[in-house]
Amino acid sequence: MSKKNNRINVPEARDAMDKFKMEAASEVGVNLKDGYNGDLTSREAGSVGGQMVKKMIESYEKSL
Repeated sequence: MSKKNNRINVPEARDAMDKFKMEAASEVGVNLKDGYNGDLTSREAGSVGGQMVKKMIESYEKSL
């Protein structure tokens, strides 16, 4: 059985990741709040994660 690992390896990065997540959520029109967001649909949560990945890829491609 696989073990879930959602830890941030650099604790100082938590604030930056939270800010990044909030920015991505606002770009796709999902209303995130601080703390628990378990009331989001799978589609909403997936769109936030997808937007984050999209932005990370764009950032990487610009750095090439």
